[in-house]
Amino acid sequence: MSDENKTEQTENDGSKVTNRIRCIQIVGQVEGHYDLGAGQKSTKYEHILPLLFEIEQSPEVDGLMLLLNTMGGDVEAGLAIAELIASMTKPSVSLVLGGSHSIGVPLAVSAKKSFIVPSATMTIHPVRISGTVLGTPETYIHLNRMQDRITDFVTSHSRITADKFREYLFRKDELSTDTGSVLEGKEAVDCGLIDSIGGLKEALDLLRQETKAQ
Repeated sequence: MSDENKTEQTENDGSKVTNRIRCIQIVGQVEGHYDLGAGQKSTKYEHILPLLFEIEQSPEVDGLMLLLNTMGGDVEAGLAIAELIASMTKPSVSLVLGGSHSIGVPLAVSAKKSFIVPSATMTIHPVRISGTVLGTPETYIHLNRMQDRITDFVTSHSRITADKFREYLFRKDELSTDTGSVLEGKEAVDCGLIDSIGGLKEALDLLRQETKAQ
């Protein structure tokens, strides 16, 4: 591939390579083991995982830009993507646009540096399960363990403390049909969840600095 073609190339999966930086978007709902069906915006984890593997191995890509506008979705699929991003050696920057809710929170903090625009929001709430649920103590133990996995990941990849994160999880006066919290851009930064307020310019400037420093 010539240098000119490397400068800007649109991939079949919708991601883009620009000046040796790969941009991936996480939009709509993170889809897990079941298809969401026509008419719903979704991000399929089976598309994202091999793409991240390719980025990590490719000598033609120096860094990853992650654009987020997601309502959340499948917990295990979202955590799988987040864990893979967090384990990459190449520089990575996330940018929350619109919103990064529910399992979108671990995705937002999985990059090495995170940004959020002032108007964006992030919803933090306890794990929920739809469908038939057994009314046994084991069900609640399972939910608690799943919530602990999310809490541990978020607090180990951001500056927010576990106590503060749990406080946001179990607020009762903010969401009309659930416990939890909605954080706007500045509050997400002030509590340590996201690193900085900023948009595309700030996120790209930092990513370019990081790639040059390699």
